[in-house]
Amino acid sequence: MLAHEKSKDVSHPTCVGIIMDGNRRWAKENAVSAYEGHSEGYKKLKEIMSWAREGHISHVVIYAFSTENWQRSEEEVNYLMQIFRFILKNEIKNMVDKGVRVRFIGDITRFPDDIRNMIKDAETQIAATYDITLHLAVSYGGRAEIVAGVNALLTEGATTLTEESFAEKLWSHDMPDPDLIIRTGGEKRLSNFLPWQSVYSELFFTDTKWPAFTKEEFNAILAEFSTRERRRGK
Repeated sequence: MLAHEKSKDVSHPTCVGIIMDGNRRWAKENAVSAYEGHSEGYKKLKEIMSWAREGHISHVVIYAFSTENWQRSEEEVNYLMQIFRFILKNEIKNMVDKGVRVRFIGDITRFPDDIRNMIKDAETQIAATYDITLHLAVSYGGRAEIVAGVNALLTEGATTLTEESFAEKLWSHDMPDPDLIIRTGGEKRLSNFLPWQSVYSELFFTDTKWPAFTKEEFNAILAEFSTRERRRGK
C-alpha cells in the first residue's frame, strides 16, 4: 500500500509510528549518562518489534534521528552515529533472519560515507519471507521531506501534481500512512514527524519515558485504538 492510500478500519493497526522521546530525561532520573539513556532506548526498539509482531502490525515507523538532532552537541551526535554503526553492522542481519524488512527514510546524504554505504547495504538484505517492516526515520524532517518531494517533481518538469504523484516522490513512498502514532516522554506534539502522512492518524501521548515504556502500556494503546471510530471527515 502506498503512502497516500488510506488504511482500512480494522481492530488492529497496519502501521504504527513511534516518536521515541525521553531517553535523556530517563537517564537523568536514573543517575546515568545520556549515552546510557540512548543505549537503553535502542534496547526498547528491539522489544517493540516483537510486541508489534504479536499485535499483527505489519509496519513500524520509528523516529530515530531528526534533522534538528544534528544541532545537538558534537559529542552526542558522534555517540548516536556509533549506535547507528553498531545497529548496521550487528543487528540488520539478525532482523532479516527473524523476518524483518528494514527501510530508511530521511536525508541520508548528511551521514558520513561509511554509514551511507552501510544503509545502502542494509536495504539490500531482504529475507525470502518477512511479515513486518521497520521504517527507520533518520536525519528525517517532515518539512524537508515535502520540499524534497516538490523539488523532485520540478526536476522532472512537472507543471501540475496530484496527491498521488506527490506521495510517490516522498522518502516514505513505499510505506502506508500510520494508523496511529505514539509519542513517549510527555510532550504532546509531532515535532516534524510525518506531517503529510499523519493527517488521519490516531494520536497517543504518554508521560512514560521511552526506555521505561512497557508491553502492557503498548497493548493498552492498541486496545484503545480498536475502540476509536475513524471517520476521516465523513
